[in-house]
Amino acid sequence: MYAIIEAGGKQYKVEKGAKLKVEKLPSNVGAVLEFSPVLLRREDGSIEFGKGKVLAEVLSHGKHKKVIVFKFRAKKNYKRWRGHRQPYTEILIKDIQEV
Repeated sequence: MYAIIEAGGKQYKVEKGAKLKVEKLPSNVGAVLEFSPVLLRREDGSIEFGKGKVLAEVLSHGKHKKVIVFKFRAKKNYKRWRGHRQPYTEILIKDIQEV
């Protein structure tokens, strides 16, 4: 059984027991989140759209590895380095339920 959920403007395929890093969510560590409605849910060969919910537990908050943005113009003495670390929330999928 798996489901497709939307979190932070992105879609993720999730299964029970999976750990997942999604865009930062305003929740405390240990809180239980509910993603409802589910975009797609598949169980035993049958597919349902827009029905069901996914329960997930917040494990931690953090930042991804640094991404370096380097700009350069030849023969113009122009060089710029910028770094960016995207914040994330790590969640554990507890259960996929039908509504």
